[in-house]
Amino acid sequence: MHGLINRSLQCFVRDTYGDDNWRSIAKSARLGFVNFEALMTYPDELTFRALTAACTTLNKPSDVLLEDLGTYLVSHPNLEAVRRILRFGGETFLDFLYSLDDLPDRVRLAVPDLNLPRLELREHSPGALTLRSIGACPGFGHVMVGILRAMSDDYGTLAFLEHLGAGNGEEIVSVQLLEVGFSAGREFRLALGSA
Repeated sequence: MHGLINRSLQCFVRDTYGDDNWRSIAKSARLGFVNFEALMTYPDELTFRALTAACTTLNKPSDVLLEDLGTYLVSHPNLEAVRRILRFGGETFLDFLYSLDDLPDRVRLAVPDLNLPRLELREHSPGALTLRSIGACPGFGHVMVGILRAMSDDYGTLAFLEHLGAGNGEEIVSVQLLEVGFSAGREFRLALGSA
């Protein structure tokens, strides 16, 4: 597993639950170290042990923890760069959703050896969509639910999101757009520091 994914889990736990909890998780998972290096690659087993230890230590089911991680990736002030990469997907939340099939390629521009699963969006009727992640490691769909929840808030769109299940290397997320102009959303400008 790419170190950036592991480091994201570590930073999420530290920023949300404190350094002591992360140290306890690293010890419980028998990592043999405390800090993941963002540019290294780790055996998948290590990542899953860290996730299992985090769920146990924090007393949270894995789906809830992974959704919270997804929300953290978009909404935490330390990760504004992630939000910016995602906001380049379009002016509206629906534009953003349709841009997700390009997300793995956009991410590879920034981190060439980070391979995200293929994402496919299907609109079944106006406002009713499903997002499939293909070739995903287990739990990626739950991370996407958290990301989508945070991004819908960012765009000011009221949406109902639900993880529909996983199987055969795929995970499916249901997206129901309830009200596009529900709130003003967060300010976003293409240029950093512009007035």
